[in-house]
Amino acid sequence: MEIEQDITEVQMEDEPIPASLTKEPPKIQRLEESVVNRIAAGEVIQRPVSAVKELTENSLDADSTSISVVVKDGGLKLIQVSDDGHGIRYEDLPILCERHTTSKLSKFEDLQSIRSMGFRGEALASMTYVGHVTVTTITTGQLHGYRATYRDGLMVDEPKACAAVKGTQIMIENLFYNMAARRKTLQNSADDYPKIVDLISRFAIHHTHVSFSCRKHGAGRADVHSLATSSRLDAIRSVYGVSVARNLMKIEVSDTGPLNSAFKMDGLISNSNYIAKKITMVLFINDRLVDCGALKRAIEIVYTATLPKASKPFIYMSIILPPEHVDVNIHPTKREVSLLNQEFIIEKIQSVVESKLRSSNKSRTFQEQDSAPGRLFQVARN
Repeated sequence: MEIEQDITEVQMEDEPIPASLTKEPPKIQRLEESVVNRIAAGEVIQRPVSAVKELTENSLDADSTSISVVVKDGGLKLIQVSDDGHGIRYEDLPILCERHTTSKLSKFEDLQSIRSMGFRGEALASMTYVGHVTVTTITTGQLHGYRATYRDGLMVDEPKACAAVKGTQIMIENLFYNMAARRKTLQNSADDYPKIVDLISRFAIHHTHVSFSCRKHGAGRADVHSLATSSRLDAIRSVYGVSVARNLMKIEVSDTGPLNSAFKMDGLISNSNYIAKKITMVLFINDRLVDCGALKRAIEIVYTATLPKASKPFIYMSIILPPEHVDVNIHPTKREVSLLNQEFIIEKIQSVVESKLRSSNKSRTFQEQDSAPGRLFQVARN
Protein backbone atom coordinates (compact mmCIF):
# COMPACT_ATOMS: atom_id res chain seq x y z
CA MET A 1 0.00 0.00 0.00
CA GLU A 2 2.79 2.43 0.89
CA ILE A 3 4.59 1.71 -2.42
CA GLU A 4 1.40 2.41 -4.43
CA GLN A 5 0.87 5.69 -2.52
CA ASP A 6 4.45 6.81 -3.27
CA ILE A 7 3.99 6.06 -6.98
CA THR A 8 0.73 8.06 -7.04
CA GLU A 9 2.41 11.05 -5.38
CA VAL A 10 5.26 10.98 -7.90
CA GLN A 11 2.76 10.88 -10.77
CA MET A 12 0.91 13.88 -9.33
CA GLU A 13 4.15 15.83 -9.01
CA ASP A 14 4.96 15.17 -12.67
CA GLU A 15 1.59 16.41 -13.91
CA PRO A 16 1.86 19.81 -15.67
CA ILE A 17 0.51 22.83 -13.77
CA PRO A 18 -2.37 24.56 -15.59
CA ALA A 19 -1.33 27.69 -17.49
CA SER A 20 -3.83 29.78 -15.48
CA LEU A 21 -1.78 29.08 -12.33
CA THR A 22 1.56 30.14 -13.88
CA LYS A 23 0.47 33.67 -14.83
CA GLU A 24 3.37 36.05 -15.18
CA PRO A 25 3.44 39.04 -12.77
CA PRO A 26 2.30 42.29 -14.41
CA LYS A 27 5.05 44.33 -16.02
CA ILE A 28 6.03 47.55 -14.26
CA GLN A 29 6.12 50.47 -16.64
CA ARG A 30 6.93 54.13 -16.39
CA LEU A 31 3.84 56.34 -16.68
CA GLU A 32 3.84 59.13 -19.22
CA GLU A 33 4.46 62.52 -17.71
CA SER A 34 1.04 63.81 -18.77
CA VAL A 35 -0.64 60.96 -16.87
CA VAL A 36 1.47 61.60 -13.75
CA ASN A 37 0.70 65.31 -13.84
CA ARG A 38 -3.03 64.81 -14.22
CA ILE A 39 -3.12 62.34 -11.31
CA ALA A 40 -1.15 64.76 -9.13
CA ALA A 41 -3.39 67.65 -10.19
CA GLY A 42 -6.50 65.77 -9.06
CA GLU A 43 -4.97 65.42 -5.61
CA VAL A 44 -3.92 69.08 -5.21
CA ILE A 45 -7.08 70.56 -6.78
CA GLN A 46 -9.72 68.30 -5.31
CA ARG A 47 -12.68 70.61 -6.01
CA PRO A 48 -13.31 74.28 -6.97
CA VAL A 49 -12.83 75.57 -3.42
CA SER A 50 -9.31 74.05 -3.45
CA ALA A 51 -8.41 76.20 -6.45
CA VAL A 52 -9.84 79.34 -4.82
CA LYS A 53 -7.81 78.68 -1.66
CA GLU A 54 -4.56 78.29 -3.60
CA LEU A 55 -5.15 81.42 -5.66
CA THR A 56 -6.16 83.50 -2.63
CA GLU A 57 -3.04 82.43 -0.77
CA ASN A 58 -0.94 83.39 -3.80
CA SER A 59 -2.57 86.84 -3.69
CA LEU A 60 -1.76 87.17 0.02
CA ASP A 61 1.84 86.15 -0.67
CA ALA A 62 1.94 88.95 -3.26
CA ASP A 63 1.28 91.55 -0.51
CA SER A 64 -2.18 92.36 -1.84
CA THR A 65 -4.47 94.76 0.01
CA SER A 66 -7.55 93.89 -2.06
CA ILE A 67 -8.68 90.45 -3.29
CA SER A 68 -11.79 89.82 -5.37
CA VAL A 69 -13.28 86.40 -6.21
CA VAL A 70 -15.89 85.76 -8.93
CA VAL A 71 -17.41 82.30 -9.40
CA LYS A 72 -19.74 80.77 -12.00
CA ASP A 73 -21.55 77.43 -11.70
CA GLY A 74 -19.92 76.66 -8.36
CA GLY A 75 -16.49 77.20 -9.89
CA LEU A 76 -16.76 74.55 -12.60
CA LYS A 77 -17.47 77.11 -15.32
CA LEU A 78 -15.35 79.98 -14.01
CA ILE A 79 -13.11 80.97 -11.12
CA GLN A 80 -11.60 84.43 -11.28
CA VAL A 81 -9.33 85.81 -8.55
CA SER A 82 -8.05 89.39 -8.88
CA ASP A 83 -5.63 91.21 -6.58
CA ASP A 84 -3.61 94.41 -6.34
CA GLY A 85 -0.37 92.71 -5.37
CA HIS A 86 3.12 93.09 -6.80
CA GLY A 87 2.31 91.21 -10.01
CA ILE A 88 4.38 88.69 -11.98
CA ARG A 89 7.50 89.61 -13.91
CA TYR A 90 7.27 89.30 -17.70
CA GLU A 91 10.39 87.11 -17.70
CA ASP A 92 8.71 84.62 -15.34
CA LEU A 93 5.55 84.11 -17.38
CA PRO A 94 6.92 81.29 -19.60
CA ILE A 95 7.62 79.00 -16.59
CA LEU A 96 4.84 80.32 -14.33
CA CYS A 97 2.70 77.18 -14.59
CA GLU A 98 5.38 74.53 -14.85
CA ARG A 99 5.48 72.07 -11.96
CA HIS A 100 7.80 72.92 -9.09
CA THR A 101 8.57 76.46 -10.18
CA THR A 102 8.24 78.92 -7.29
CA SER A 103 9.59 82.16 -5.88
CA LYS A 104 8.98 81.02 -2.30
CA LEU A 105 12.07 78.84 -1.71
CA SER A 106 15.17 77.52 -3.45
CA LYS A 107 16.37 74.66 -1.23
CA PHE A 108 14.72 72.12 1.09
CA GLU A 109 16.14 73.77 4.21
CA ASP A 110 14.07 76.88 3.42
CA LEU A 111 11.01 74.95 4.63
CA GLN A 112 12.34 75.32 8.17
CA SER A 113 11.71 79.07 8.08
CA ILE A 114 8.95 79.35 5.45
CA ARG A 115 6.46 82.15 6.04
CA SER A 116 4.70 82.21 2.69
CA MET A 117 1.44 80.32 2.11
CA GLY A 118 2.72 78.49 -0.96
CA PHE A 119 6.03 76.70 -1.39
CA ARG A 120 5.72 73.59 -3.60
CA GLY A 121 5.10 75.23 -6.95
CA GLU A 122 2.33 72.73 -7.74
CA ALA A 123 -0.95 74.64 -7.53
CA LEU A 124 -0.90 76.68 -10.74
CA ALA A 125 0.55 73.77 -12.68
CA SER A 126 -2.19 71.49 -11.36
CA MET A 127 -4.87 73.95 -12.46
CA THR A 128 -3.55 73.91 -16.04
CA TYR A 129 -3.86 70.12 -16.18
CA VAL A 130 -7.54 70.14 -15.18
CA GLY A 131 -8.71 73.52 -16.54
CA HIS A 132 -8.03 76.38 -18.94
CA VAL A 133 -5.95 79.04 -17.22
CA THR A 134 -5.50 82.68 -18.26
CA VAL A 135 -3.19 85.07 -16.37
CA THR A 136 -3.27 88.86 -16.69
CA THR A 137 -0.64 90.78 -14.74
CA ILE A 138 1.24 94.05 -14.45
CA THR A 139 4.18 95.03 -12.24
CA THR A 140 5.14 98.45 -10.93
CA GLY A 141 6.71 100.63 -13.59
CA GLN A 142 5.24 98.80 -16.61
CA LEU A 143 3.31 100.86 -19.14
CA HIS A 144 0.94 97.95 -19.84
CA GLY A 145 0.19 94.49 -18.60
CA TYR A 146 0.53 91.06 -20.21
CA ARG A 147 -1.93 88.23 -20.73
CA ALA A 148 -0.92 84.59 -21.18
CA THR A 149 -2.85 81.33 -21.45
CA TYR A 150 -1.71 77.94 -20.18
CA ARG A 151 -2.48 74.28 -20.90
CA ASP A 152 -0.87 71.21 -19.32
CA GLY A 153 1.79 73.24 -17.52
CA LEU A 154 2.94 75.13 -20.60
CA MET A 155 2.29 78.63 -21.93
CA VAL A 156 0.31 78.32 -25.16
CA ASP A 157 1.56 81.45 -26.97
CA GLU A 158 3.81 84.41 -26.24
CA PRO A 159 2.33 86.81 -23.65
CA LYS A 160 0.23 89.52 -25.26
CA ALA A 161 0.38 93.15 -24.20
CA CYS A 162 -2.91 94.39 -22.77
CA ALA A 163 -4.47 97.03 -20.55
CA ALA A 164 -4.33 95.99 -16.89
CA VAL A 165 -4.83 97.34 -13.39
CA LYS A 166 -2.25 96.91 -10.63
CA GLY A 167 -1.69 93.31 -9.65
CA THR A 168 -2.73 89.97 -11.11
CA GLN A 169 -5.92 88.33 -12.30
CA ILE A 170 -6.03 84.54 -12.74
CA MET A 171 -9.00 82.96 -14.48
CA ILE A 172 -9.75 79.23 -14.57
CA GLU A 173 -12.41 78.07 -17.02
CA ASN A 174 -14.01 74.65 -17.46
CA LEU A 175 -12.47 73.09 -14.35
CA PHE A 176 -12.19 69.27 -14.57
CA TYR A 177 -13.23 69.34 -18.25
CA ASN A 178 -11.01 66.29 -18.80
CA MET A 179 -11.99 64.39 -15.64
CA ALA A 180 -15.50 63.17 -16.39
CA ALA A 181 -16.05 61.26 -13.15
CA ARG A 182 -14.87 64.18 -10.97
CA ARG A 183 -16.94 66.71 -12.87
CA LYS A 184 -20.05 64.54 -12.77
CA THR A 185 -19.64 63.97 -9.03
CA LEU A 186 -19.34 67.69 -8.37
CA GLN A 187 -22.29 68.54 -10.60
CA ASN A 188 -24.46 66.03 -8.74
CA SER A 189 -23.35 67.17 -5.29
CA ALA A 190 -24.11 70.39 -3.46
CA ASP A 191 -22.83 73.51 -5.15
CA ASP A 192 -19.30 74.46 -4.09
CA TYR A 193 -20.13 78.14 -3.91
CA PRO A 194 -21.16 78.09 -0.21
CA LYS A 195 -17.81 76.45 0.57
CA ILE A 196 -16.03 79.23 -1.32
CA VAL A 197 -17.99 81.91 0.57
CA ASP A 198 -17.07 80.20 3.85
CA LEU A 199 -13.40 80.09 2.83
CA ILE A 200 -13.22 83.79 1.91
CA SER A 201 -15.07 84.68 5.13
CA ARG A 202 -12.36 82.94 7.13
CA PHE A 203 -9.57 84.75 5.30
CA ALA A 204 -11.38 88.07 5.77
CA ILE A 205 -11.56 87.92 9.57
CA HIS A 206 -7.89 87.03 9.92
CA HIS A 207 -6.22 89.18 7.28
CA THR A 208 -7.95 92.35 8.44
CA HIS A 209 -5.52 94.59 6.52
CA VAL A 210 -6.93 93.19 3.25
CA SER A 211 -10.29 93.95 1.62
CA PHE A 212 -12.11 90.86 0.35
CA SER A 213 -15.10 90.34 -1.90
CA CYS A 214 -16.74 87.19 -3.24
CA ARG A 215 -19.72 87.03 -5.58
CA LYS A 216 -21.37 84.91 -8.22
CA HIS A 217 -20.69 85.85 -11.83
CA GLY A 218 -23.30 88.39 -12.98
CA ALA A 219 -24.51 89.16 -9.47
CA GLY A 220 -24.68 92.81 -8.49
CA ARG A 221 -24.19 92.15 -4.79
CA ALA A 222 -21.24 90.40 -3.18
CA ASP A 223 -21.88 87.61 -0.66
CA VAL A 224 -18.69 88.55 1.16
CA HIS A 225 -17.64 92.18 1.28
CA SER A 226 -15.13 93.25 3.91
CA LEU A 227 -13.06 96.41 4.10
CA ALA A 228 -9.62 96.62 5.63
CA THR A 229 -9.91 97.41 9.32
CA SER A 230 -7.75 97.51 12.43
CA SER A 231 -10.43 95.75 14.49
CA ARG A 232 -10.86 91.98 14.34
CA LEU A 233 -14.27 92.31 15.97
CA ASP A 234 -15.37 94.76 13.26
CA ALA A 235 -14.25 92.28 10.61
CA ILE A 236 -16.27 89.49 12.24
CA ARG A 237 -19.28 91.82 12.55
CA SER A 238 -19.00 92.67 8.83
CA VAL A 239 -18.64 89.06 7.67
CA TYR A 240 -20.59 86.95 10.20
CA GLY A 241 -23.05 89.52 11.50
CA VAL A 242 -23.84 91.45 14.67
CA SER A 243 -25.40 88.45 16.44
CA VAL A 244 -22.06 86.64 16.35
CA ALA A 245 -19.81 89.60 17.14
CA ARG A 246 -21.74 90.75 20.21
CA ASN A 247 -21.42 87.34 21.88
CA LEU A 248 -17.64 86.95 21.62
CA MET A 249 -15.02 87.15 24.35
CA LYS A 250 -11.35 87.88 23.85
CA ILE A 251 -8.89 85.18 24.88
CA GLU A 252 -5.11 85.10 25.03
CA VAL A 253 -2.49 82.57 26.07
CA SER A 254 1.26 82.34 25.65
CA ASP A 255 4.15 80.29 26.88
CA THR A 256 7.70 81.58 27.04
CA GLY A 257 9.14 78.63 28.89
CA PRO A 258 11.57 76.22 27.23
CA LEU A 259 12.42 77.22 23.69
CA ASN A 260 10.71 74.19 22.16
CA SER A 261 7.34 75.02 23.75
CA ALA A 262 7.19 78.75 23.01
CA PHE A 263 3.95 79.90 21.39
CA LYS A 264 1.36 82.67 21.50
CA MET A 265 -2.37 82.48 20.83
CA ASP A 266 -4.98 85.20 20.66
CA GLY A 267 -8.57 84.77 19.65
CA LEU A 268 -12.26 85.28 20.22
CA ILE A 269 -14.64 82.65 21.60
CA SER A 270 -18.41 82.67 22.00
CA ASN A 271 -20.17 83.04 25.36
CA SER A 272 -23.25 81.29 26.76
CA ASN A 273 -25.61 83.50 24.73
CA TYR A 274 -24.34 82.16 21.40
CA ILE A 275 -26.52 79.29 20.19
CA ALA A 276 -25.81 77.49 16.91
CA LYS A 277 -26.46 74.11 15.30
CA LYS A 278 -22.79 73.40 14.53
CA ILE A 279 -19.40 74.57 15.66
CA THR A 280 -17.56 77.22 13.65
CA MET A 281 -13.81 77.06 14.19
CA VAL A 282 -11.49 79.39 12.31
CA LEU A 283 -7.87 78.50 13.00
CA PHE A 284 -4.72 80.13 11.66
CA ILE A 285 -1.26 78.90 12.55
CA ASN A 286 1.49 81.31 11.55
CA ASP A 287 -1.11 83.05 9.36
CA ARG A 288 -1.88 79.79 7.53
CA LEU A 289 -5.53 78.65 7.47
CA VAL A 290 -5.54 75.06 8.72
CA ASP A 291 -7.62 72.38 10.44
CA CYS A 292 -6.65 70.76 13.74
CA GLY A 293 -9.07 68.03 14.75
CA ALA A 294 -7.42 67.46 18.14
CA LEU A 295 -7.72 71.11 19.17
CA LYS A 296 -11.29 71.32 17.92
CA ARG A 297 -12.30 68.24 19.93
CA ALA A 298 -10.56 69.57 23.05
CA ILE A 299 -12.52 72.83 22.86
CA GLU A 300 -15.82 71.05 22.17
CA ILE A 301 -15.29 68.93 25.29
CA VAL A 302 -14.85 72.07 27.40
CA TYR A 303 -17.98 73.74 25.98
CA THR A 304 -20.09 70.61 26.43
CA ALA A 305 -19.04 70.31 30.06
CA THR A 306 -19.21 74.03 30.90
CA LEU A 307 -21.98 75.41 28.68
CA PRO A 308 -24.13 72.45 27.61
CA LYS A 309 -26.79 74.74 26.12
CA ALA A 310 -24.16 76.56 24.06
CA SER A 311 -22.02 73.57 23.15
CA LYS A 312 -21.58 74.53 19.45
CA PRO A 313 -19.37 77.61 19.76
CA PHE A 314 -17.85 80.13 17.38
CA ILE A 315 -14.08 80.03 17.72
CA TYR A 316 -11.44 82.20 16.09
CA MET A 317 -7.83 81.52 17.02
CA SER A 318 -4.47 82.68 15.71
CA ILE A 319 -1.47 80.72 16.94
CA ILE A 320 2.07 81.96 16.37
CA LEU A 321 5.06 79.66 16.79
CA PRO A 322 8.67 79.72 15.61
CA PRO A 323 8.57 78.58 11.93
CA GLU A 324 10.96 75.73 12.68
CA HIS A 325 8.38 74.28 15.11
CA VAL A 326 5.76 73.85 12.36
CA ASP A 327 5.91 71.20 9.63
CA VAL A 328 3.79 72.62 6.80
CA ASN A 329 4.58 69.84 4.33
CA ILE A 330 2.37 66.97 5.56
CA HIS A 331 -0.80 67.38 3.45
CA PRO A 332 -1.34 67.63 -0.34
CA THR A 333 -3.52 70.73 0.02
CA LYS A 334 -1.57 72.12 3.04
CA ARG A 335 -4.82 71.91 5.04
CA GLU A 336 -3.07 70.39 8.04
CA VAL A 337 0.24 71.05 9.75
CA SER A 338 2.22 69.25 12.43
CA LEU A 339 3.33 71.13 15.54
CA LEU A 340 6.23 70.49 17.87
CA ASN A 341 4.80 69.76 21.34
CA GLN A 342 1.26 69.79 19.95
CA GLU A 343 -0.27 68.07 23.00
CA PHE A 344 1.24 70.63 25.37
CA ILE A 345 -0.09 73.54 23.28
CA ILE A 346 -3.59 72.04 23.05
CA GLU A 347 -3.75 71.37 26.80
CA LYS A 348 -2.64 74.92 27.54
CA ILE A 349 -5.28 76.42 25.24
CA GLN A 350 -7.99 74.07 26.54
CA SER A 351 -7.22 75.09 30.11
CA VAL A 352 -7.44 78.82 29.34
CA VAL A 353 -10.70 78.38 27.40
CA GLU A 354 -12.23 76.46 30.31
CA SER A 355 -11.13 79.12 32.81
CA LYS A 356 -12.56 81.90 30.62
CA LEU A 357 -15.90 80.15 30.20
CA ARG A 358 -16.28 79.41 33.91
CA SER A 359 -15.40 82.96 34.99
CA SER A 360 -17.75 84.53 32.42
CA ASN A 361 -20.52 82.12 33.43
CA LYS A 362 -20.17 83.05 37.11
CA SER A 363 -20.17 86.73 36.21
CA ARG A 364 -23.37 86.31 34.23
CA THR A 365 -25.05 84.47 37.12
CA PHE A 366 -24.17 87.21 39.60
CA GLN A 367 -25.41 89.92 37.24
CA GLU A 368 -28.78 88.22 36.84
CA GLN A 369 -29.11 87.77 40.60
CA ASP A 370 -28.38 91.47 41.16
CA SER A 371 -30.87 92.54 38.52
CA ALA A 372 -33.70 90.62 40.21
CA PRO A 373 -33.42 90.91 44.04
CA GLY A 374 -34.90 88.07 45.99
CA ARG A 375 -34.72 85.65 43.07
CA LEU A 376 -31.99 83.12 42.52
CA PHE A 377 -31.12 82.21 38.95
CA GLN A 378 -29.01 79.27 37.93
CA VAL A 379 -27.83 79.90 34.38
CA ALA A 380 -26.14 77.02 32.66
CA ARG A 381 -23.81 76.28 35.55
CA ASN A 382 -22.41 72.83 35.95
